[in-house]
Amino acid sequence: MDAPAPRTSRPARQKARTRGALIEAAKTLFAAEGNTDVSIQEITDAADVGFGSFYNHFSSKAELFDVAIEATFEEHAARLDELLKDEADPAVVFAMSLRLSGRLVATDPRMAQVMMNATGRLLNSKAGMAPRALRDIRNAAAAGRFEVSDPQVALACAAGALVGVLHLLAASPELDVARVTDTMTYNVLRMFGMTGSEAAAIVALPLPASVSE
Repeated sequence: MDAPAPRTSRPARQKARTRGALIEAAKTLFAAEGNTDVSIQEITDAADVGFGSFYNHFSSKAELFDVAIEATFEEHAARLDELLKDEADPAVVFAMSLRLSGRLVATDPRMAQVMMNATGRLLNSKAGMAPRALRDIRNAAAAGRFEVSDPQVALACAAGALVGVLHLLAASPELDVARVTDTMTYNVLRMFGMTGSEAAAIVALPLPASVSE
């Protein structure tokens, strides 16, 4: 029988809570402001921690916002990994990831706003959706599902479509999120060489049961 994992000390737990609160505050401020031009005092106030505790965790605002943005991307990508872990077709994984990401405007507005405010980071990040989407594009091309001459350019095209749709939906709340997102996904699949019937069939697949339309 495995030995129980050692309990972390109270100071260690408090330190982790403070760090987590600072990261969550940075996510919220970046989503609301669209930039990192806020003071450390604003960050610690939003996190409800003491000003002096900031430098126990981060050397600068830039470091904190880097961590917060990367954490946002990775959180969403890990959720997609879990939801789509049983899907073997990389083209379907890619398409469902796009459909679910577009729906963030309704399901997780803060995460959607971070993505909109960090477009370049979304595409170039070593964590989160970008490396996974590039993997899926390459795998789908190798399997004959996609026709793309340059997977990285294909990724840039898909990322641009996603961010454009997020902005459209955020600015026009009267639009049907599911319809707009699925239409965008259909068009991306067509751009990647799928026939209309193939793309329509993939977009018509039900999303994972834990995701609300």
